[in-house]
Amino acid sequence: MFSKILIANRGEIAVRIIRVCQEMGIRTVAVYSDADADALHTMLADESVPIGPPPPGQSYLRGDRIIETALRLGCDAIHPGYGFLSENADFAEAVQRAGLTWIGPGPAAMRTMGSKTSARAAMTAAGVPVVPGYQESQADADLLAAAHRMGFPVLVKATAGGGGKGMRIVHDPADLPAALGSARREAANAFGDDRIYLEKLVPNARHIEFQVLGDHHGNAVHLFERECSVQRRHQKIVEETPSPLLDDDLRRRMGEAAVAAVRAVGYVNAGTLEFLVDPATRQFYFLEMNTRLQVEHPITEQVVGVDLVKLQIRIAAGEPIPFRQEDLSQRRHAIECRIYAEDPANGFLPSIGKVLRAVEPVGPGVRVDAGITTGDEVTVHYDPMIAKLIALGEDRDDAIRKMDWALRHYVILGVTTNIPFLRAVINHEAFRRGEATTQFVDRYFADWRPPQADPPDLVLAAAALSELLESATLRAAPLAVGAAAPSAAAGGDPYSPWRSLVGFRVGQG
Repeated sequence: MFSKILIANRGEIAVRIIRVCQEMGIRTVAVYSDADADALHTMLADESVPIGPPPPGQSYLRGDRIIETALRLGCDAIHPGYGFLSENADFAEAVQRAGLTWIGPGPAAMRTMGSKTSARAAMTAAGVPVVPGYQESQADADLLAAAHRMGFPVLVKATAGGGGKGMRIVHDPADLPAALGSARREAANAFGDDRIYLEKLVPNARHIEFQVLGDHHGNAVHLFERECSVQRRHQKIVEETPSPLLDDDLRRRMGEAAVAAVRAVGYVNAGTLEFLVDPATRQFYFLEMNTRLQVEHPITEQVVGVDLVKLQIRIAAGEPIPFRQEDLSQRRHAIECRIYAEDPANGFLPSIGKVLRAVEPVGPGVRVDAGITTGDEVTVHYDPMIAKLIALGEDRDDAIRKMDWALRHYVILGVTTNIPFLRAVINHEAFRRGEATTQFVDRYFADWRPPQADPPDLVLAAAALSELLESATLRAAPLAVGAAAPSAAAGGDPYSPWRSLVGFRVGQG
């Protein structure tokens, strides 16, 4: 097993990986840009190293600096998380050439399945149905001609990466040239690869993905599906498992197709096969493969009873998958909501600033995977996701009720968040009936506005601000003659009760 792992990422996923490594007794190295000098992941890791200015191209996408840091600090392996360099086959190859272990699939499989265009070709050859599209040329004239042959609307999609970046939906042929240019620029900035392709838009589709695992011993399994149809700007915001659409037969056929894809390319480690499903015909189409861990992996962990990050590390270390397909089953129902610092009533624009107060909900079946906490900054440089909120219920209705409770009790002050919007989504009739498609947000929430805050919410906000201001006042106040400074009295412990000058009595609330 590894003794030290470098996490080539930031935010929530870096925190997630660090905590798994702590549980496994593996030391960790965090890397950070100048904008993340005080970020949560840098505080949790055993060692933290600066790698450059805030722009990703000068920091988190600098594979040479990351590898040099890993070698200098005696790391055994690099975990890329998701985004940034996680699906960059050249970087994975460079990691291996440096004598380090890459915690992810091999470069060959990454090149085949990590590129959406070559993955489509591989799946076509394997007999898996794919969404109609065009990928033969990068020339604007050829793409324009292909779009006219397919018929509008079409999707412009980045060949590399994921997360909705480098994706544009085009209804009017006159808008296509501008969409091609903007998709290329966004893809180049996010993934270092500006290649794009076209795909026919499947109307009213359901977005269903299958979690897969492969190991170095030829074993391959799927860990069932996640429904990801609720999206804004092609970015998932609510995911759940099991899918309310799938029956046992469709689940079996899609799972078999996912495992066949893993075996066809000799895929090792964790990955996800994404499909579009036509709810009218129940026909499914291969969409793409994410050759990495997915943002929404926690709901699979909750329902199947596994730790996917831990499995990634063990598989990379050469261990076999510790179970067979017939050992796996889905138990209960899980829903995940992505908490963003953004304004849904203003085009989902990011909300930049300091998080003055973050109080996470705590209760049975509630899990929070956060990368930002009280005092942290949401900057213009990175994705504004604050946390992932996961609710596990006895059934779907119970999971929805629990999620609504958790959203109501999640306090974030200082930036605008999408929490009120998420509550509206999960309480909408179409969502509660399990009928949400990829057009759900556009259809029902185009003109959404936040409701007036209930008095209890205002009371919580006022109480939190009062505590924050009181703390700031005490820190600024001069000490009485002869009084010890709080930090000295606490012996440097930031959590010591002796840091506070407020009077208290032991044993009383």
